[in-house]
Amino acid sequence: MNEGSFHQQEAMRYVQEGYEKQMQGLLHEAIDHYRKSIEIHPTPEAHTFLGWAYSFQNLYDHAIEECQKAIALDPEYGNPYNDIGAYLIETGKMDEAIPWLEKATTARRYESYCYPYYNLGRIWEKKGDWLRAIQCFEKAVSDNPEYLLAKHALLKLQGLMN
Repeated sequence: MNEGSFHQQEAMRYVQEGYEKQMQGLLHEAIDHYRKSIEIHPTPEAHTFLGWAYSFQNLYDHAIEECQKAIALDPEYGNPYNDIGAYLIETGKMDEAIPWLEKATTARRYESYCYPYYNLGRIWEKKGDWLRAIQCFEKAVSDNPEYLLAKHALLKLQGLMN
């Protein structure tokens, strides 16, 4: 194993440990792990997860900065685009969130397109564009039929339209 590969594996181990700490509600420890990972070998995953941890502390500006660092490392990684959009929604910046979420829906390296579609649906619903919201919720459910938030949002709006 070469040194670069070793550092990358070590860095990803810290991301995994940080994630486990975060799931246990140990945010400060999770943040320390993500930072250590970045120190060893910066990855888009580590920056995105660090941003996610910051969002749990309502530090949305810091969260967005970390996601932007992740995008700089890998523009095809979809998670940080969705996360920026979600953080902008949380801070009431719906219009600013839309282009980020749209980028997430076209990112090549992303496994969960249901999330940006759901978030776009939330925006369109709040803006009163129910047809567009329904389309987004349908795409979210199509991508992940088990995504209950999207299913419930879709059913609610379909019921209101009848």
